[in-house]
Amino acid sequence: MDPTTDNAGHTGEAGDARASLEALRAEIAKAVVGQDPAVTGLVVALLCRGHVLLEGVPGVAKTLLVRALASALELDTKRVQFTPDLMPSDVTGSLVYDARSAEFSFQPGPVFTNLLLADEINRTPPKTQSSLLEAMEERQVTVDGTPRLLPDPFLVAATQNPVEYEGTYPLPEAQLDRFLLKLTIPLPSRQDEIDVLTRHAAGFNPRDLHAAGLRPVATAAHLEAARAAVAKTTVSPEIAGYVVDLCRATRESPSLTLGVSPRGATALLATSRAWAWLTGRDYVIPDDVKALALPTLRHRIQLRPEAEMEGVTPDSVITAILSHVPVPR
Repeated sequence: MDPTTDNAGHTGEAGDARASLEALRAEIAKAVVGQDPAVTGLVVALLCRGHVLLEGVPGVAKTLLVRALASALELDTKRVQFTPDLMPSDVTGSLVYDARSAEFSFQPGPVFTNLLLADEINRTPPKTQSSLLEAMEERQVTVDGTPRLLPDPFLVAATQNPVEYEGTYPLPEAQLDRFLLKLTIPLPSRQDEIDVLTRHAAGFNPRDLHAAGLRPVATAAHLEAARAAVAKTTVSPEIAGYVVDLCRATRESPSLTLGVSPRGATALLATSRAWAWLTGRDYVIPDDVKALALPTLRHRIQLRPEAEMEGVTPDSVITAILSHVPVPR
């Protein structure tokens, strides 16, 4: 995903918001090398009020990416390391007894933030996973019968390691479906890795983003204006039909036991609209749908065991479907 900028004819609040969000990539690049697609995916998720699953081996700057995004957007961020002994209250917060007042008061958990990094979400038991996923879906936390709203914007970036499964609790398909996007964070290219080492040799400290020159280039107000503009992005009946045809094709694929649900189709339409707006248009074209199909759908399908043994991957199935489903003219 790499948007081309075309702001001609786009002025006012929406134009300012687009320019500010486009500036995010350049700003985050001061701290994170070569992860433009992931940055763009996180921005799309913020525009759609969705959440992101980041998959990559340890040490590819997943934590740094979220911290840099929060810094460039002037948003609050917190990180939770998910472990087998983590309790739901460690994430959502709990009632604490105050001996002085002889009353219970609510102590908010780390989920009360704008960008929450849920590190290695598959290392914690289903009970704790579900408490976070409930907060993601409802955007509130209920403790002792009292609902407490989470801040807006609110985005969960959950990470999982694709190569280490011992002692993990894989997310069920129904819970995976709650994530708007699944972004894969690849190992850097040789040149990008050289750039990383050069920065560190020059004194770059990933724990001090301010010293690295990272500055806020967009605000929550820009994000709100952008969301309003995305909501006005036109979707023709032909594009809606194309999205449905792609999703229905996954349900008929011989390589899959589970295809994309109607919620997945809705998600693909939402991300395509956000992408269209980011690229400077107020209407969706088939290329927008194609650009977001992999990150939006790859975690919503399930391979047959025999297909998996033959080397078939979710991405290869979706790519094949994109190549044979007719594109509207």
